[in-house]
Amino acid sequence: MQRRRWIPLVLLRKLLSAAICAIAFMALFSVHVHLFPSSKPKDHKFNDKIHTTHDMQSWTQELAPPHLYHLSKDPLPTSKNQNLNGSKGNSDYEKLWKPPSNRGFLPCTNHTPNYTTPAESRGHLLVHTNGGLNQMRAGICDMVAVARIINATLVIPELDKRSFWQDTSNFSDVFDEEHFISSLANDVKIIEKLPNELLNETRVVKQFISWSGMDYYENEIASLWEDFQVIRASKSDSRLANNNLPPDIQKLRCRACYEALRFSPRIEQMGKLLVERMRSFGPYIALHLRFEKDMLAFSGCTHDLSPDEAEELRMIRENTSYWKIKDIDPRDQRSKGYCPLTPKEVGIFLTALGYPSKTPVYIAAGEIYGGESHMAELRYRYPLIMSKEKLASIEELEPFSNHASQMAALDYIVSIESDVFIPSYSGNMARAVEGHRRFLGRGRTISPDRKALVRLFDKLNQGTMSEDLALPGREKGQFLEQRAWKGFGPKKPFMLTPYLIVYAGQNHHM
Repeated sequence: MQRRRWIPLVLLRKLLSAAICAIAFMALFSVHVHLFPSSKPKDHKFNDKIHTTHDMQSWTQELAPPHLYHLSKDPLPTSKNQNLNGSKGNSDYEKLWKPPSNRGFLPCTNHTPNYTTPAESRGHLLVHTNGGLNQMRAGICDMVAVARIINATLVIPELDKRSFWQDTSNFSDVFDEEHFISSLANDVKIIEKLPNELLNETRVVKQFISWSGMDYYENEIASLWEDFQVIRASKSDSRLANNNLPPDIQKLRCRACYEALRFSPRIEQMGKLLVERMRSFGPYIALHLRFEKDMLAFSGCTHDLSPDEAEELRMIRENTSYWKIKDIDPRDQRSKGYCPLTPKEVGIFLTALGYPSKTPVYIAAGEIYGGESHMAELRYRYPLIMSKEKLASIEELEPFSNHASQMAALDYIVSIESDVFIPSYSGNMARAVEGHRRFLGRGRTISPDRKALVRLFDKLNQGTMSEDLALPGREKGQFLEQRAWKGFGPKKPFMLTPYLIVYAGQNHHM
């Protein structure tokens, strides 16, 4: 009888114990949910490395120069504390920041099965590059291919020291020379300098014909080896055709540009530091604002400039001997879309696209002509405007200052890594960065249709249209440059053609 009473008591105790465990478990679970809302990481696409507010403050104290210390105390527009796509939610975020589809195309740099190591060298090719950083970069890639075609040993190219920028940088100051030589060892023999025994040899100096194909180099140029051991190319830009070249030559150009031509270690290090500092503000736009003295003088564009500024630019163009066109109608240039957008126009454009005022904007450019007088309206719309000069201290930038190519290389790195890249003018850097970003599968690139936009900007200036109605077609991309996925014109620099790198080796595009 006593045993029978004991059994219900045991069951009751077990039931109470189970209930207590269940309550404790639920309490623990509720605390876990409160502290860790989701164990699944948020999908930030290309913004995965954005710092939290805590990360930002510790990073700023460690890496930022003194003039940026105050930013660690102010709330910054990061993915945690600032919604950069306004109040419309994820759809706007994707419209503003999400990279476009690659449409199934991938980089293609691996050589074909029939590709062989370099044939025995018939002589040495010296190269004098010309232009700015990206013009020289494209030219070097062409000369690597030319050296392969004519069985030449390529001597490390000489960078342009006589152009508008008067940059004294050598190849090794801008690029990783050792990596360049070793990475192309199976393609072309490359040496640092001409052997001593050839220094006094007679050499032929040639300006290779622009946009030349295989026949020109295999016959006319290669025949020079019969009389000379050294050929000097006096220019490097646009010397090789885009089309009707063997797939392996096209792929070699891509390998040279996107794999071999790595920036020097100190430029890479400083560039990555600038990217990290820019990332601390959240997703950012890299704006290639080509409102610089050399560009405006060369193009003859004077819109929004004072008469004194316009005259200064005219005199620069007049006194620059290698700029052939002197008499330019600025109004005609602008109406045809040949002028870079002004800072004011860029601000209107960004606002119309829907980017909020707290969007971080990196100015990838040299000194803006006219300084703050022309930047005021853009800065009013987008106060968080940064540049390498603002992100880094004078001491950090000192090794690169007074070297235009090295400073441009820093801008190039920050632009490549940006979430959105917008060029105000479709020049060499704009196309090179767009092509490289597509090769790497990086974020969105927006190319304004300047010719269409100018008509709208003029209506705004005349008061015949309000800004709210200025870009009614923006949802359909009506005022963005439309670049079809098709073949490539014969006279557009290979490495500056944004889509060519995804087609390299495709026979129907060679």
